[in-house]
Amino acid sequence: MKNKIHYILLFIFGLLLFSQATSAQVDSKAKPDDDLGNVTDEFQELFYEALQQKAIENYDKAIVALQKCIAIDDSESILYFELGKNYNKLINYGSAEDALKKAISIVPDNEWYLDELYESYAQQKEYSKAIKTIKQLVKYHPDYKEDLAALYVKTKNYKEALKVLDDLDQELGVTDVRDRLRNQIYNATGQKKQQIKNLEDRVDNNPDAEKNYLALIFRYSENNENKKAFETAKKLLEIKPESQLVHLALYKFYLEEDNVTMAKQSMKVVLSSKQIKPEAKLKVIKDFVSFVSKNPEYEKDLVEITTLVTEDTADAKTFVEIAEYYLEKNNKVKAIEYYTKAQAQEPENFGILRNIILLHIDLNEFEQAEQKSTLGLEKYPSQPVLYLINGVAFNQLSQHKQAIQSLEIGLDYIIEDNKMEADFYKQLSKAYKGLNNLAKAKTFSDKAKKLEIPN
Repeated sequence: MKNKIHYILLFIFGLLLFSQATSAQVDSKAKPDDDLGNVTDEFQELFYEALQQKAIENYDKAIVALQKCIAIDDSESILYFELGKNYNKLINYGSAEDALKKAISIVPDNEWYLDELYESYAQQKEYSKAIKTIKQLVKYHPDYKEDLAALYVKTKNYKEALKVLDDLDQELGVTDVRDRLRNQIYNATGQKKQQIKNLEDRVDNNPDAEKNYLALIFRYSENNENKKAFETAKKLLEIKPESQLVHLALYKFYLEEDNVTMAKQSMKVVLSSKQIKPEAKLKVIKDFVSFVSKNPEYEKDLVEITTLVTEDTADAKTFVEIAEYYLEKNNKVKAIEYYTKAQAQEPENFGILRNIILLHIDLNEFEQAEQKSTLGLEKYPSQPVLYLINGVAFNQLSQHKQAIQSLEIGLDYIIEDNKMEADFYKQLSKAYKGLNNLAKAKTFSDKAKKLEIPN
């Protein structure tokens, strides 16, 4: 049960009880009255002790104190309630149930007693008993009705669950939490038509609510009713021309119609929006990259679209996706540009750093490769590929001593990778040749050849 304020109220109630007990002039032989206005000193001390022990999680001792209270006076419901709570903490659900039922028999309409019993049943997955109990609680708070619907789902009583959800939606309006539960029911029962009908009714009853249209568009698409989904999206755009989320659907429909002009407009809205999450933007980029791959005449449009993807509106995955597209097109300069944007989003991503430095090598940009690999080794001192790249860059810059130093360190980090080890030896051979040490150069060249011989 989500409404847990009763624990605070019970604590206050306990303080009031103690206040009454302390201030009363008590006859030690007198029985306490119904409102706990008069209790014996022993009873009071034991009750204090029970609450104190429970507060420090000594539930066994709390139970002993409560049982002694009950031996003095077994008519007070709160004793059985506290007893039940302590048994629940000890996962002694059988004794908890007995105690809580006793409390409820004394005060049948106490919300807190019923709620504790319900929680006990829920913990045990005794759903039938939990349903019976929660039906007594629904008059206190709507949250109990949501719990009731969830219990009906757990017991596969989907008809009753939907009935409760319908009542709540009508009474309080729809919520995302209840919609998730509703969709769970529709998915379990395969009631796609009923699911769509529910959303259609929502659109008709509340034509200004954007989320209803978006949900309906999604369900139409999921049900392969693309024409209806497209029409619904266009209707939403008419009603709410400022809507950004609707373009997540529109761009795809426009692409399917080969209406690239309109698709671009929708994609521009999506990619420029701060309201739309990066994962959704990545999907847009992927879809357009796929479209352009099949229709290369629109590559200029892709270039135009990708300029809208900024650090403020996208995540690293989006930039990596664009970089990989340009890499496939052999546009390594553009690939570096977008890998660098991705790196700004995820500076600890080693894979992105490695790709950037390798591209600098491919582009003969050896100074950049050396600088970035040297900095990279400060962060990743056990990555052999960085030592190799570093050595390649130093060799290309005719700084052979630095190359040898880096390559020799990197060799120690290679684990069962003959190809990489051979590459290290080739670079060492090159470095020693550059220093005119031909004997050493041949030694490492021979080592590389030996590793390259197939077993």
